[in-house]
Amino acid sequence: ILINGAGGNKKEATVSADRDFFHLDLNAFKWVFDLNVTGAVLTTMVFGELLAKQGRGNVINIASMSSYHPLTNTVAYCGAKAAVYNFTEWMATHFNQNYSNNIRVNAIAPGFIITEMTNALPGDVRNEWAKQIPLRRGGTPEDVAKVALFLASDLSQYVTGQVIHCCGGMNM
Repeated sequence: ILINGAGGNKKEATVSADRDFFHLDLNAFKWVFDLNVTGAVLTTMVFGELLAKQGRGNVINIASMSSYHPLTNTVAYCGAKAAVYNFTEWMATHFNQNYSNNIRVNAIAPGFIITEMTNALPGDVRNEWAKQIPLRRGGTPEDVAKVALFLASDLSQYVTGQVIHCCGGMNM
C-alpha cells in the first residue's frame, strides 16, 4: 500500500489583501505544486513500478475538497489538489489497463480537518467553517484515517478510481 499524503500551501502562493493574483510569488506557486503533485507522481513512479511487477497493490492519494470547490484565495493549493484528483483517476485507468486489474488507486478528499494548520486560523473563521458543515464540526485526522483503512482493506476491493469525500457533508 502506498499512501501519498504530502500536502501543504504557502502564503506567498495565496491571494490576500496584501497580494493580488497578478503578484503571486511564482516560486512559492511551484513549491506548492511540487509538494502536492510532483511528490505524489515521484513516489508512485518508484513504488508503482513495484506494484506493477507484483501485479497487485493499492495506492491512496490525499486530495482535498478544494479539488472540487476551490477556496477563494488558495489558488496554488486548489490547483494542485485538483491535479491530485485527476492523477488518481488517470493512474487507476492506466495501471488497470496496462499492468494488472489487481491494483487499486483511489483518493481521499478531506474537508475542514482540525489540524495544526487549521488551528492556526482565527477562531471566528473556524466557527464559520463549522456552521457550514452539516455535521456541525470539523473532522479529525482519525476520521480521514478510517477512510484510508477502508480503502486499504478488502472491504473496498471493487473500488478504484474514486475520490472519497471525508468532509462532514460540506460539499452538499
